[in-house]
Amino acid sequence: MSKGIRYEQLRPAQILVVIAYLVVAVIYLSWRPTVFNPQAPVFSVLLYVAELYGFVTALLHLVMTWRLADREMPPAPPGLSVDVLVPTLNESVNLVRRTLLAAIEMDYPHKVWLLDDGNRPAMAQLAAELGCGYHARGSNEHAKAGNLNAGLAQSRADFVAVFDADHAPARRFLVETLGYFNDPEVSFVQTPQDFFNLDSYQHRKDRQTTVWTEQSLFFRVIQRGKDYWNAAFFCGSCAILRRSSLDAIGGFATSTVTEDLHTSLKLHKAGFSSVYHPHSLAFGIAPASIIPFIKQRIRWGQGAMQIWRREGVLFARGLTFAQRLNYVASMSTYFDGWQKGFFYIAPIVVLTTGLSPISSFSEGFLIRFIPYIVLTFFMYEEISRGYGRTLIIEQYNFARFWAFAWATLAMIRGKLKFTVTSKSVAGGGYRRFVLPQFLILVLSVVAVPVGLAMYAYFGKLPLDGLIANSIWAVINGGLALLMLLFTRASSQSRRNEYRFPIPLPARLRFPGGATTYGTIDDISSSGFRLYAQLPDEVRNGTEVDGELYLPSGTLPIRANIAATIRAPSQRPGEPGYIKAIGCVFDWKSAAERDRLDLFLYGSDLQWQVQSLTERSRTPLQFLGDVFRGRRANHVGRRQWTTVLYNDGQGTSVGKKVGLLSRDLLLTFSPLPAGVHEVTTITRTGLERIQVGTDTEVVYDSPVAPIYGHALAPSAVPQPRTIDEAPRPAVGGLAGQAGMLRRL
Repeated sequence: MSKGIRYEQLRPAQILVVIAYLVVAVIYLSWRPTVFNPQAPVFSVLLYVAELYGFVTALLHLVMTWRLADREMPPAPPGLSVDVLVPTLNESVNLVRRTLLAAIEMDYPHKVWLLDDGNRPAMAQLAAELGCGYHARGSNEHAKAGNLNAGLAQSRADFVAVFDADHAPARRFLVETLGYFNDPEVSFVQTPQDFFNLDSYQHRKDRQTTVWTEQSLFFRVIQRGKDYWNAAFFCGSCAILRRSSLDAIGGFATSTVTEDLHTSLKLHKAGFSSVYHPHSLAFGIAPASIIPFIKQRIRWGQGAMQIWRREGVLFARGLTFAQRLNYVASMSTYFDGWQKGFFYIAPIVVLTTGLSPISSFSEGFLIRFIPYIVLTFFMYEEISRGYGRTLIIEQYNFARFWAFAWATLAMIRGKLKFTVTSKSVAGGGYRRFVLPQFLILVLSVVAVPVGLAMYAYFGKLPLDGLIANSIWAVINGGLALLMLLFTRASSQSRRNEYRFPIPLPARLRFPGGATTYGTIDDISSSGFRLYAQLPDEVRNGTEVDGELYLPSGTLPIRANIAATIRAPSQRPGEPGYIKAIGCVFDWKSAAERDRLDLFLYGSDLQWQVQSLTERSRTPLQFLGDVFRGRRANHVGRRQWTTVLYNDGQGTSVGKKVGLLSRDLLLTFSPLPAGVHEVTTITRTGLERIQVGTDTEVVYDSPVAPIYGHALAPSAVPQPRTIDEAPRPAVGGLAGQAGMLRRL
């Protein structure tokens, strides 16, 4: 346990759920051997071992998550020397450029080093252009760890921050992490590895504002729990380390394919402590499809097995007992693949052979098994603090079970090769990576009618066994189908660059002199989509220019129209009017593109302005709301329109540009509370209205603040879709519904 650390503990009701689970689990698992099938002793024992494994992993999960560290962030002391190491191998110049730009702009004095294992002239030129240090090796020995150690040989700083080539840091990264090193025993500070491409394979979005990721539980809960026990991991990126601690263990660990986990273990064995800072301070690219997702997890699992074999984690000297349990808990998770695989195959075997590992599914079995399963779900959701999402996690378990099982074979295999996770955001061919899941789906579907035949014609399967295993097979088949459908959808062709759902005002000029304000609702430095009152003669290929309004000022832009988006037709046989255009940027200079990239990358602005969250209600919270008669407040995604406004400092209406949603006004400068006159810009033209602003929230962006002003209740209009009616003139608050919806 870290010294004197504050922590967040489970609430009393959650503790009662845990106690109930433990009692019921002990009763069920101690009774289970009484229903072994003597006709299938091996099958019976294997199923029981799989169940016991699940109980042990649940206990380890409880150890990790019982108390979550709740640290106070100490201020960064002045005068520390810091180098920032950015290793690269085969990533694109544009991707590395974005990361270097963000790293250079971090607050607190530092030097950025580009460590190029690809030894590419383009990277040397990029580093020289941006004023970064550059180092290339003659060989790729020891892969990323070797590259980082080569960087350490160039560095003279007391602290080194490490970012993967795709992870753009926030400006405040160093300011928020350096203060922890006031404790001389702290060897590294790890922050969450977050990702900006919310359409990746590991992200799940609903129609409201929940965006969950497959690593949410690890970075929001488990790492905080590990931090309480001084067992948080260094994750290879988004971290800062003390140079003297690294020197004490011989640098970054090179003998396994997961240098991050191995380096963490060696530092903890040497008696150093670690800190997990739970606030997201860097954002990279998550695997876009199942292919890099699976390859990455195979490497993680193989590295964990190599470390286990080399270090003997459970009995490693230098670790506390709690640290050993934490390492075992995380490294043993890859054996889940064997457990899950057995659970997927077991009902198929029962239904097609009539051989069951359980002698009877009688009432005695059900009154013990059903409470155990229900409480397992309840307990897991509660200790996961709203980041569990059991149904979705089970789909990911289905996606990766064979990869986890394969990875555990590294326990007995020789030297392994380090592989770099693809940083592309495009999907691709995936079928061979889902072949095991597809086979389980087909076999589960076939097994049910075969089981019916076994019962009806051969009498080899009792009715209770038929029903139980048919339900089991249907559940497995349903999970497989959901996982396969999601995998197929996520592997469809997509843009080469992720579009951020960040609203921005813009003004475009068209050939012939027509000028229009509009609202951009998705954007990258490659292109954007803009909704506005558009000229009827707009065509694909038309060149436009104008201004993009950023918090840091106006950015001149040029673009080519690549797509026109029409509203539904109001009259049969006639096309609808053009409500939006998709454009491709035509940049005059790299400096202009850099200004937009600096704004987009290295922050969670898309989460802030769209009010996105990873967290959902736990079962106890849901039941509490039902008991109290509360309804869940399902708020849809915000829709925005561009407005001109008076900032209350003597400027006239129209001098300032902002954005208005159903209950929020965004501005790029402070605005006093009160009633303000704004001019809304919609497809139907301009309309002056008055809005009352209340509290102000400052949204952090990498270039300058954005100010969010909550509208006073009397000023919040009721939205409706403008497409519900023809195109009338907008009048007053009640008439501005169209501006509050996506045009």
